[in-house]
Amino acid sequence: MSAVIQPWAWRSRPLPAEAQAAVAWGEAARHLHRRLSLLAAEHAARLQATANGDVLVVTGVTADLPWVDGVAYAAPSTRAPALWLPTSWQPDVPEDLLGQALSARFKRSPLLLWCEPQAVVPLDRLLTVSPAHLQRIARYWGIAHATA
Repeated sequence: MSAVIQPWAWRSRPLPAEAQAAVAWGEAARHLHRRLSLLAAEHAARLQATANGDVLVVTGVTADLPWVDGVAYAAPSTRAPALWLPTSWQPDVPEDLLGQALSARFKRSPLLLWCEPQAVVPLDRLLTVSPAHLQRIARYWGIAHATA
């Protein structure tokens, strides 16, 4: 039996969750990529990143997460740790059930569920931020240089 995801909506969180990921789309993702290339090696080694199409997700402890204009933040759900959500938004359905349905549908875990743009981003291929990893992302995006 396949997972059925009933209609649901986003609602504002009463209190934002503590950020454990920086999420950037489009041009902001390219700026975040450049920012990562400027980090000291010991700082970069505390972060993990994955890229997908037009998004860059960087995970780590709040104090280590980089900031650029246009970046937003995410954190794992307290009710469904394999489901990552925006820090300021939450689904209006039980997060554990939504996480189970998405995991069954996408056959991957953990997953980042994003509200704008609406997307599900697999986080199972996060790798430590390094010059080599940033270069792979740059090649994937068709960027000539991984550095600024």
